[in-house]
Amino acid sequence: MNFQRQLRQLKKLLPGEIFLEPATLAKYSGDKWFAVHQPDAVALPRSAKSVSTILRFANKHKIPVTPRGAGHGYVGGCVPIHGGIALSTERMTKILEINPADFIAIVQPAVNTAEFQAAVEKRGLFYPPDPASRANNSLGGNIATNAGGPRCLKYGVTRDYVLGLEAVLANGSIVRVGGRTHKNKTGFDFTRLFTGSEGMLAVVTEANLKLLPLPPYRASLAIGFDSMRAAIHALHAILAAGFLPAALEVADAFTLAAAYNRTKSERLRGCRAHLIVELDGQERSVRWEIKDVERIVRRHRPLFVERGLGSRRCEDIWKIRREFSYSLRDTSLTKLNQDIVVPRGRLEDLFRFTARLQKKHSLPIACFGHAGDGNIHVNIMVDFTEPQANRRADAAQDELFRQVLAWDGAITGEHGIGLAKKSWWPLAASRELRKLHRAVKHALDPKDILNPGKFI
Repeated sequence: MNFQRQLRQLKKLLPGEIFLEPATLAKYSGDKWFAVHQPDAVALPRSAKSVSTILRFANKHKIPVTPRGAGHGYVGGCVPIHGGIALSTERMTKILEINPADFIAIVQPAVNTAEFQAAVEKRGLFYPPDPASRANNSLGGNIATNAGGPRCLKYGVTRDYVLGLEAVLANGSIVRVGGRTHKNKTGFDFTRLFTGSEGMLAVVTEANLKLLPLPPYRASLAIGFDSMRAAIHALHAILAAGFLPAALEVADAFTLAAAYNRTKSERLRGCRAHLIVELDGQERSVRWEIKDVERIVRRHRPLFVERGLGSRRCEDIWKIRREFSYSLRDTSLTKLNQDIVVPRGRLEDLFRFTARLQKKHSLPIACFGHAGDGNIHVNIMVDFTEPQANRRADAAQDELFRQVLAWDGAITGEHGIGLAKKSWWPLAASRELRKLHRAVKHALDPKDILNPGKFI
């Protein structure tokens, strides 16, 4: 549909916040996935009141509205597939409050995740959710997708830190759900419902976030193995001994070979599997526990164990982990990043399955990620100049998702469904569950203006 006349009216209502120029429209046509579609207008509101005006107007005229944060998603979640308005909250960048007595912070949605973490840590506080792209992403986007990261094993995901939200519904109503207390059982838990809703139920304009005391000390181990089987057995042994690491990360041979080519780190040469284990807490106990964990690991005959004591040395170990995605891009292959989750007891099965999958479809597959909670990034590496590359990649993805679901796993742990996984939504959710989603969506957005064309 052509919404130009109505959008020019909206521009008059909100001068300086609605943009119709072609260059601006192109900028907001996609995220880090492959699909793009230009909106008819871009909205850059500065306040919840402006967001309310936009949604009230759009609802009246049945104009699609696609909310977006920093645009760093991997599943096309903020692609305005039906045109209309791309609504970015990027101007809402204020940290409104950091309260050490209440252990909360109040933020606007465009606050950068890494900058927020640095700000609260200066106050001796801690916000654990740490997506790998935290230097580039925003807290609002994290809330929309219920983002996670390496520290999920011990600390949980974004929804575990959202105490309350200010949100604007499709009809323009501004609602506050939850609050600033760490416990609240007043009515339905709309805070958790909106967290992870991928912009389809409301637009978040403010968040109350739970904070923790900052652990005063960290210690890490970087461990190399000659097989993934040995790495997974060491991982299970650490957990079976009663340790709950802050992070427990794994990487496979293809990922490590690519990382070696990029970093020239000699410890990665010939390494077939890699674990990072991090503990945090009081210095005396962490120093003692990291020695015990190292003793457990050494029973599994690692190629090497590198110990990092203190935050600076821990960050040195994590530098390699943060190079993995960039290393895979250096291969000149296109990386199809699938953030699947399997029950932890299926990790060894998963790596055996992906080894068979890459042989069957003649496609390299690089796996790394959050082994502690079973959330592995399975990256299907594709040279799209090869004959039938599209067909083989699609077939490999389909087999991967079907096998993960057969193991009672999940097709996404962090990125969301968006457009990329829309085809597998009917496999991942029963008919009754899909009907329930549609009922909730219709109750909150009966005209279907919020992020239409996605999985509901």
